[in-house]
Amino acid sequence: MAGCAITGLGVVAPTGIGVPEYWQATTSGRSGIHPVTRFDASGYVGGLAGEVPGFTAADHIPARLLPQTDHVTRLSLVAASEALSSSGLHAESVAEFGIGISTASTLGGFEFGQRELEHLWGLGREHVSAYQSFAWFYAVNTGQVSIRHGLRGPGSTVVTDQAGGLDALGAARRQVRGGTPVVVAGAVDGGLCPLGWAGFQSAGRLSRDADPASAYTPFAASADGHVPGEGGAYLIVEDSEHAAARGAHVLGTITGYAATFDPDPEDPVADGLSRAAVLALDDAGVDTTDIDVVFPDAAGHAPADRAEAAAIIGLFGPGGVPISIPKTGTGRLLAGAGTLDAASALLAIESSVIPPAATHLPPHEGLDLVTEPRATRVRHALVLARGSGGFNAALVVSAPDAHSD
Repeated sequence: MAGCAITGLGVVAPTGIGVPEYWQATTSGRSGIHPVTRFDASGYVGGLAGEVPGFTAADHIPARLLPQTDHVTRLSLVAASEALSSSGLHAESVAEFGIGISTASTLGGFEFGQRELEHLWGLGREHVSAYQSFAWFYAVNTGQVSIRHGLRGPGSTVVTDQAGGLDALGAARRQVRGGTPVVVAGAVDGGLCPLGWAGFQSAGRLSRDADPASAYTPFAASADGHVPGEGGAYLIVEDSEHAAARGAHVLGTITGYAATFDPDPEDPVADGLSRAAVLALDDAGVDTTDIDVVFPDAAGHAPADRAEAAAIIGLFGPGGVPISIPKTGTGRLLAGAGTLDAASALLAIESSVIPPAATHLPPHEGLDLVTEPRATRVRHALVLARGSGGFNAALVVSAPDAHSD
C-alpha cells in the first residue's frame, strides 16, 4: 500500500501569509484576533475575528481572476501556490493526470454571493455577475486551483464543516493509495461578511467577550464561545516512492486517519471523537504513548469542551499529553482549521517546538495545556476536529523516519 509523504506546505492565516511568517507568530504566541474591519459588525453578537492581515489580492493573483473570485478563493490560490512551489512540483513535471486536488469548504464563496444578491435586489438582475454561477459554490476552490496550475488528476470537495480539512487530507491519501502520485490537499475557508456572520450568530456559539486576550479560551471554565476567522493551509500529499525518486524534501507523513459521525451531536455521552482518535491511532500503527502532542478541536463552548476533554483524558490519562491550541490566535477557521493544525503539527515535528496558546488559558485539572513554547522532540502528532451536526475526524502525522525508531 502506497505511503503518503507531505512534500509541500502553504499557509494563509490571521497570524501571517506564508509558512515562515505564520510559524514565527505561532511559536511566539502572537494573536491575529482583532475587532472586525471588513464590515461594520456593531449590530451583531461578537465583533472580534481573525482576519488575514495586509492581504491585497492584486499583489498575489492575476488581474483576470479578480472579478471572478471570492475573497476566500483568492486566499486559497495563494496558499496552494506556496504549497506547490515549496514542493518543487508543477504540472509539467508529472504525468498528465498525475496531480489531483482535494479541498474542503463550509460556506463556499459567501461574500461574493452576498454582494451579488445585493446587486439583484438593489439594482436589478442585469447587474448580477455571470461569475455568480460558480464563484459561490463549495467546489470553487478545487476548480480555480486546478485551472490555475493545470492540474488534471482527480478532483474532489468535502463539506463536513470544521472536520472538512482533515477529511480532505484523508481523501487525498485515498487518491494517492489509488494510484494518483500527487494530490494538492487541504482547505482555506471563512465567511467574514454580514451574511456569514448572521450564520455564525444563529448557531449561538460566538463569544461575546470584546477583549482579544480572553474572548476565545477553550477548556476554560469561563469560556463563552469562539471567535471566527479565515484562512487555512494546503499540503502536498505525495506517494512516498514518487517523492523519493525525485529527491523531494519530506516534511512528514500521514500515517493515520479516521472519521466518525454522532447521530445526536448534542448527546452528552456521544463518543464519536474518541472513536475517531482510536481508529486513527490504530490506522497509524501507534499507541497513545507514541503521541507527543495533540492539536484539539477546541470549540470554546463549555459542553463541547467538556466532551473533548473527557475524550482526551480517557485516551491519554490526566495530563498525559501536551495539548497545543494555536487556533486561539487565529479563531476557528471552519474547514481551514484542521489543515492549519496539520500544518502546525508538521512544523512542530520539523522544528522540535510545540507552539503555545495565544490567549491566557487557566490551568485545567486534566489537560496539559501548552501556554509557553515547548522545545521537545515531536515524532507523532494527533489532530482532532469536529463539524456541526455530528462530524468527527482525527489525523495522525508523523516524522518522516518515525517508524524506524
